[in-house]
Amino acid sequence: MGIIVAKFGGTSVGNGERIKKAAQSVVNEYMKGKKVVVVVSAINKTTDEFLKIVDTAMGKSITDKQLAEVVSMGEMTSVRIFSSTIESLGVKSEYVDPYADAWPVITDNNFLSAKINFEVTEEKSSKIEEMIDEGIIPVVCGYLGKNESGNITTLGRGGSDITAFLLGHCLKAEEVIIVTDVDGVMSTDPNKLLSAKKLDKISVEEMRDLATHGAQVLHPHALKYKDPKIDAKIIGYEKGDLSTPGTEIIGPSNNELLKCATINSEPISVIAVVGEEILTKSGILSKITDTLAKHKINIYGISTGQNSITVFVNKSDSDRAHEVLHEVVVTTDDLSSLSLGREIAMITVASQDFIDTPGVIAEITEPLQKSKINIVEISSSQTSVVLFVDWDDGNKAYELVKGVLK
Repeated sequence: MGIIVAKFGGTSVGNGERIKKAAQSVVNEYMKGKKVVVVVSAINKTTDEFLKIVDTAMGKSITDKQLAEVVSMGEMTSVRIFSSTIESLGVKSEYVDPYADAWPVITDNNFLSAKINFEVTEEKSSKIEEMIDEGIIPVVCGYLGKNESGNITTLGRGGSDITAFLLGHCLKAEEVIIVTDVDGVMSTDPNKLLSAKKLDKISVEEMRDLATHGAQVLHPHALKYKDPKIDAKIIGYEKGDLSTPGTEIIGPSNNELLKCATINSEPISVIAVVGEEILTKSGILSKITDTLAKHKINIYGISTGQNSITVFVNKSDSDRAHEVLHEVVVTTDDLSSLSLGREIAMITVASQDFIDTPGVIAEITEPLQKSKINIVEISSSQTSVVLFVDWDDGNKAYELVKGVLK
């Protein structure tokens, strides 16, 4: 029977009744013969209250080391209560905080936004596995780490999700379950649109981008530890049942911990549409994209300027795209002409770390500059950078970019 890692967020352990319901859901799985590891956040709003007290008492005089120790109290309290509640239900449990010999999560010395030493953490996780094999349910502090000197560190707000997927990866778990205050991932924020619907499934890549752009349901860095062989889902706490369906997280599509570079297998063509100050004219971009969509021509990228709109399409579609867009140009007063450019290569570089990495674009493009490879166009989001270079330079640029990710 495989290992289940169940993470309970602050709301799902927000009071005594919820803690008992959560503990019972863990015991129920244990009684089915499953091995369970619990990761717990601080009880709802506890950390915020600690921060208010610290701000009033000490203001800016508190050190990062002291602050990490203070905010860790929320999780250290939660694991003690949760573990004791499990034992009150007749099953042996032990809490695991950074002072315990079995503590697994080892980090660098950044007290408030620590980076995990994965190799050491993987080795230390064997002690958690020993506890499981002895019939004990470990209850582990989320969000916290410990540096090599034994000092408490934190993984940043929302870091309990990271702890859960990290332990899932290290323990080769069968499933990671995130228990939160919603029944799963919604099509949009239900507080803003009542028509929002729960998704049955979502890919790791989609979930990563959704979280990075502000969705609060999961920490954006947690999924870097999502192994494609490990099942994962997000469920609500209300039903008190870990087997309840929620939103299943599928993937990732490769096992590179969401850090990869890819090159499009076929050449891309550039079509530039120009017109005086077309950026200020409403509906122009819509005309271009609607026309290409009508003729089932896929767009790989769009770049806009004050007097031009550039679209990137497959070379095999380029002549047809050129022809249909020419019709748009000659029938639209605000447009003057268009051109069909050369063959180019498209290289996509993706990593969750980009959002927290100042200068990442410079780091990616510097090797190309040194090799005198011209970048035709570049676009970026919070988790990816897309480069367009001459087709003849594509493979060399791809290898150079891959080297940056190592």
